[in-house]
Amino acid sequence: MALNYNDILNKPVQYVKGVGPKRAAALQKLNIFTAGDLLYHFPRSYQDRTKILPVHSYGDGQVATVLGRVLHAQEIKPRRGLTIVKLAIDDGHGVFYAVWFNQKYVIKQYPPGTTLLLTGKVDRRFGGKVQLQVLDSEIADEPEQAVHGGRIVPVYALTEGISQKIMRTIIHKALEQTTQLQEYIPLTILEKYRLPALVKSLRDIHFPEDDKGVHQARRRFIFEELFLFQLALAQKRQGLKRIPKSHSYSQGEGPLVKKFLKNLPFEPTADQIKVWGEIMQDLDSPYPMNRLLQGDVGAGKTLISALVLIKAAEGGLQGAMMAPTEILAEQHYMGLSKWLTDLGISVEILTSSTKKAKREEILAGLSRGDIQVLLGTHALIQEVVEFKNLGAVVVDEQHRFGVKQRQALQYKGKLPDMLVMTATPIPRSLALTVYGDLDLSVIYSLPPGRKPIKTYHVTHRALPEVYRLIIKEVQQGRQAYIVCPLVEESDSLDVQSAVDLAEELSQGPLRHLSLGLMHGRLSADEKEAVMDRFRAGSIDVLVSTTVIEVGVDVPNATVMVVIDADRFGLAQLHQLRGRVGRGSQRSYCVLVSNPKTEEGRQRMAAMVNTSDGFALAEEDLRLRGPGEFFGIKQSGLPDFKIADLIRDRQAMECARQEANHLVRHDPHLTMPQHQLLNRQMQHRFSKKAFHST
Repeated sequence: MALNYNDILNKPVQYVKGVGPKRAAALQKLNIFTAGDLLYHFPRSYQDRTKILPVHSYGDGQVATVLGRVLHAQEIKPRRGLTIVKLAIDDGHGVFYAVWFNQKYVIKQYPPGTTLLLTGKVDRRFGGKVQLQVLDSEIADEPEQAVHGGRIVPVYALTEGISQKIMRTIIHKALEQTTQLQEYIPLTILEKYRLPALVKSLRDIHFPEDDKGVHQARRRFIFEELFLFQLALAQKRQGLKRIPKSHSYSQGEGPLVKKFLKNLPFEPTADQIKVWGEIMQDLDSPYPMNRLLQGDVGAGKTLISALVLIKAAEGGLQGAMMAPTEILAEQHYMGLSKWLTDLGISVEILTSSTKKAKREEILAGLSRGDIQVLLGTHALIQEVVEFKNLGAVVVDEQHRFGVKQRQALQYKGKLPDMLVMTATPIPRSLALTVYGDLDLSVIYSLPPGRKPIKTYHVTHRALPEVYRLIIKEVQQGRQAYIVCPLVEESDSLDVQSAVDLAEELSQGPLRHLSLGLMHGRLSADEKEAVMDRFRAGSIDVLVSTTVIEVGVDVPNATVMVVIDADRFGLAQLHQLRGRVGRGSQRSYCVLVSNPKTEEGRQRMAAMVNTSDGFALAEEDLRLRGPGEFFGIKQSGLPDFKIADLIRDRQAMECARQEANHLVRHDPHLTMPQHQLLNRQMQHRFSKKAFHST
């Protein structure tokens, strides 16, 4: 009978032969607590030690693997604190010396007559006497049974107290206990993707017979890891869809939605129409919507959010929209309130800057149901904010919020429909990972009439020319942004602050223009006053930090200058560039930097060569990796052991399809053939390890 899964993989690692309490404590630093964790501590690389040759076949400095018999031992103490042990070894073609430093125990461990398999560095500097500085050694009466030589040898990530030799030995011992380990991935999936079985894969990834074995085993464990993660996501998504919501809307497009669409001064794009159809289907469903809407800068996500809020109000429900900054919340309020009040829908905005009397008035109106749509910032999730009947929630620039913040807004209602939006294009491979529990909609196309933004990369020496471009645009009635990375000077970063630059420009090259200053340390009222003046055109040039990265919409602005642009990621640069080009005039983005690294130069080239946010996101992910791509702890990225989100995107797609199919037929994985799979999923992506966003 096959050994039980728990008996093998869940056994505490200290009970693996050769481990014990002391080594178990050291292994915990590598997050190895069980035999399963040990077996899933995969090699980081391999060394080919398959060729066993006489030592004279190797040149000085080469790494050799040699089989020989111990003749005698010699101990030398050239100075205090140093002991050199030399064993004379006969490899059948001559005698050489195997050398160890400060390892006296080898004399007793390898007495004369012992057959050794040795790997080490050849040293021919001693008057023709060849020495081998030993890296690995083992008794090899049967060389084919060797662990550390005569084969492809695994190389592992280590911690203090655990050497390569110890790690190989204990993993080899653990593998001996897995010969009857039960498979947990369905056989049909293994056959479909030509993946090897679990026991063979474990053996081949640690102690492969050839490169093909390693490759196939890695394919299996990459797929397994992604499949288990996608199962966890699919279960969560399925769970959300099985709880009926208490509210409902009038089916399809009601009179208010139709009136709104009819009165628009433009035609929605094909992508907007498609996405609205997907969302309307969700809203009309008896289960709550949980959807992510991606759209490049200026793609028209605000129109979609307006439709969601209108449909809620039309159904006698309330809608809420949360934005990460007061500037963005105010921007949404200015745009949406006009659309919605024209339809007779009452709209208010609530932020931390809302005055006390107004705040109390809003809270009372909200709890009575008089306010149909509430826009705002984190202020929306405070305990005192109570909705009478919250039906739809929109979260803009969702990556700026943590999981708990979004959930707190959802808890203001009884399973309200949730739409989260982002203008940061996310590669599909990453979106399927981080937001796999959400349905995904994408707006690719931009509204007609938008002219491409001309992007240039220049060095700081070209700044006088850049300022001349700004002056020329202002003389034609346009406006400009100049963005700096920091508010104040930093000793650690050679960047110019917005405060100092604004002062320098107002007295220098832009002294004849009206300059404004915007940064995160201004109060909310001060920020709004600056933005009001910029929108009204009384400020020609706004010098700012990245506080204006998201949501600021001033169609008259045609120039974006980014100082020290190489210090920004591609996604952020693309967001900044999206602040211009929002009107019908030709717009310009100038990236000023002297990149010192190849990655910095590649980022500048990518910005100049493409305006496609999704292409830039792929490049950003390739250059910086998924962690830096988001730059926040709430990203929900799992700690993958072997899978790579960029390299293995195709495997991710396949894993998602298979997981969705399996969960549709066995939502809780309770069928007998799926119980081991469920246990492995729970262990690998438990609630502790798996954070949905």
